[in-house]
Amino acid sequence: MSEAIETQARREPLGTLVYFSSVSENTARFVASCHLEDEGIDVRRIPLRPSDPPLQVRSPFILMVPTYGGGVVKKAVPIQVKKFLNDPDNRAWIRGVIASGNTNFGEAFGAAGDIIAAKCHVPYLYRFELMGTPEDTHKVREGVVRFFRERAGTTASA
Repeated sequence: MSEAIETQARREPLGTLVYFSSVSENTARFVASCHLEDEGIDVRRIPLRPSDPPLQVRSPFILMVPTYGGGVVKKAVPIQVKKFLNDPDNRAWIRGVIASGNTNFGEAFGAAGDIIAAKCHVPYLYRFELMGTPEDTHKVREGVVRFFRERAGTTASA
């Protein structure tokens, strides 16, 4: 049994990345390799098991999610992610989505991101295959930081 990977920003938080990872831990390993906490990003994990306490997020976040369903779009979003987003208080804070998938799924590659972006009216920021490459890790790390810095700049003057 693995521990939930959650890290707190090493300075004043810039934003939050919320992610879901199955028992394979592929998404958890990808998130850990991004070292977002070094950039001021809090990292929170959606619980795997129904018996775990639900995650509540009350600040702007980007959601990272694997795509399920083996190419069947209706099954693309993990049940745990649906449950998390069905809480209107969580859903109110989503600002973007990143998804992983398998190119073998064809048009359904990263479909969980397409579905969440459309239903939550947020941008689909990035998609990567399986556990991602070092280039994916770099792009996600830099993109998440840039996204929250740009948002901080626009909301600071509002």
